[in-house]
Formats: sequence, structure tokens, C-alpha cells
Amino acid sequence: MKRRQFTRGGLAVAAWGLPPAAALALGMDEAAAGVRAALERGAASAVSLLGRSDGFLGNPKVRIPLPGMLEDAAKLLSRLGQKKRVEELVTAMNRAAEQAVPEARSLLLDAVRALSVEDAIDVVRGGPTSVTDFFARKTRAPLTTRFLPIVTRATKKVQLAERYNAFASKAAGLGLVRGDDANLQQYVTGKALDGLYLMIGEEEQRIRADPLKTGSQLLKQVFGR
Repeated sequence: MKRRQFTRGGLAVAAWGLPPAAALALGMDEAAAGVRAALERGAASAVSLLGRSDGFLGNPKVRIPLPGMLEDAAKLLSRLGQKKRVEELVTAMNRAAEQAVPEARSLLLDAVRALSVEDAIDVVRGGPTSVTDFFARKTRAPLTTRFLPIVTRATKKVQLAERYNAFASKAAGLGLVRGDDANLQQYVTGKALDGLYLMIGEEEQRIRADPLKTGSQLLKQVFGR
């Protein structure tokens, strides 16, 4: 049976960055499978790194701080003897994100399984962050819905959460905090997703930079140069 060539509107397999010989050897199904493999790898890596104790709190790249001017206010509170209470709130915020992230696994994998050939082309043509962009586009809204109740339960354990919302609401009225950041649960949920997509992006860059290290021949074919 003749192998289908990965084309769309004149776009040949060679658009994947493959040398001509490899392009002829790699069919549409294999090329799409390579993109799915990269997506799955990025998702699994991000969830594994973040969905554990200190996944957020211990990683300065994704550690969730108090937003806007409240970070400066927290420094003042610390000098006034409230350091422990501020630290408790920041710890609770990051622990809530760590608890929420494992919930992302199934939605991320569902997005990968639903990947069409057209999606695969868009991922490869979309530039160095196209894997991350794909996940953000397909999963951010449903993950926000799934994360929010988990974050809410986790932050309720900290009495400062309600005080944060009251204080942040006033600060937002004064222009010191963005409206989206005036609610602790929504703020943490947004930051948790930002961290998740950041980690997916870092794995994407590793795959693109050196697909040989993944140990996958398919990823080498699709993303190799």
C-alpha cells in the first residue's frame, strides 16, 4: 500500500524540518504520532514536577508570590511581627497549586488523544512554543474550572485567606492590585496554570533542542534536524 504523504494545501512533510530523505520516509500518521508523543511527554513531565510537595513552593520559577503591591505589604507585615502568618499564606497558596496540578493529567492527555492531523501541522508550524500554546488553548478554560474548587478547599484551611480577599478587594479599588488578583482562589488557580504551561514549555524546548536524548526514534524523526 502506498504510504500517504503528510500534506495539506501544498504543505509537505518536509515542513516539519526533516531532511528530504526522511520526509519521504515519514508518512502522515507517523508524523502526527510524533507530535502526540511530544505532547504526552511534555504534559507528563510538567505534572510530575509540579504535582508534588514543593513542586511550586520549592521552585523559584513557578513559586506563587503575593500579587502586585501586596508583596510589598507582606514585607511590611513581616517587619511588624506578622512574618509567620504571611509565610503561612504563601505556603498555603503554593500547596493548593501542588494539590490541583495532578487533576490536569487526564485533561491534558484527552487533548493529546483528540489531536487531529490539522492540529499536528499547526503545532509544528507554530514556532518554538507551539506545544505549550496548544495545551493552553485546549485546556486552560476546563482546567480553571477543575482547579478552582481544589484551590478553594486548600486555602480555606488558612484563616488568612478570607482576610486576603477583603484586603485585596480594597487594594483593587485603589488600583494596587489587578481585579483578577483580588480573589485568592482565582489568583492561585491562574498562577498554577501559568506554572503548568511554563513547565510544559521547558520540556518542549528540551525535545526540540535534542530529540535524541528522549530515546524516541519517532521524536528524532519529527523534531530532528
